[in-house]
Amino acid sequence: MAKKRKAKKKKFSFKIFMLFILFEFIFTGITAPLILFYGPFKNVRKTFVGAAMSTLSHQYFATTFLSDKKIKEILNEDVVQVIDQGDEVKTLQFENKHDDSIERYDVEGKKFKGYMLVVHDPTRVKVGYSSKLGKSGELTSQIARSNNAVAAINGGGFTDKNNDGNWTGTGGQPVGILMSDGKMIHNDSKNPDKRDDVVAITSKGVLLVGRHSINEMKALGVTEAITFGPALVVNGEPAIKSGDGGWGIAPRTAIGQRKDGAMLLFVADGRQLTNPGATLRDVQDVMLEYGAYNATNLDGGSSATMYYEDEVINNPCDPLGERAVPSIIYVKP
Repeated sequence: MAKKRKAKKKKFSFKIFMLFILFEFIFTGITAPLILFYGPFKNVRKTFVGAAMSTLSHQYFATTFLSDKKIKEILNEDVVQVIDQGDEVKTLQFENKHDDSIERYDVEGKKFKGYMLVVHDPTRVKVGYSSKLGKSGELTSQIARSNNAVAAINGGGFTDKNNDGNWTGTGGQPVGILMSDGKMIHNDSKNPDKRDDVVAITSKGVLLVGRHSINEMKALGVTEAITFGPALVVNGEPAIKSGDGGWGIAPRTAIGQRKDGAMLLFVADGRQLTNPGATLRDVQDVMLEYGAYNATNLDGGSSATMYYEDEVINNPCDPLGERAVPSIIYVKP
């Protein structure tokens, strides 16, 4: 009678298991970008490229896999129209109602949670900046407290390269111009007639958005200014007619002004599990909903911060909390 042979149990090999996991990790790491950038997921690709190229420090996520021509082609699928404020900005005047109130609203979007402040006296809105400008930025809340601010949002863009040529990641080097209280604090523009996207406020509390030169701003009596954009609402007209604006989904910061003069300060959270972020179109639509006659985009991403009544009321996406920035827009007491 033949003896039954016992089936040999294969011994579990932890080493083989780990090699399999490593292979899967490497395989996914190689194929995922190829699927993302060259696969059929057009909207995902557009969102990812837009989000990457809207930052100064993470553009390599897109440029590593795509040519400059292809990136431009993707970004141009949704174009923000350039609308000139023209002479109308010269005629804007606001009656001083001596209203020092600020209204706060929570804004719920499909993919973001936002916060809106309505500042009824526009002459209270100013530009603040880091006390260590050129070397390092400071937190939005730090700059706000230094100016005894009632409220504040982060301001203009920056590079992480300092005057000494080192890339330190401290947010101390502004891009473009920075004007506060009538003084030019920073200016890397060599041509005073060159028109760039700006956020500027005149001595009478009129908000300028879109492309303006330094000489134009001087003629209009601008006392506060930073370089950033694009303009989203100009003279009551939306700049994005179709698509989402081409900058992807991310945390956003924006400023606007109603026709009665009230300033609108807005921040949308993003890069979080339940709050991926907002598109430029989302921000434009929120601004229009709250009555913006002029509005423009400010620096977003991990810089997006709103400070109100001595605390940060949004949830900055940086793991460390607030990010150091060179400039803010604040509301004086």
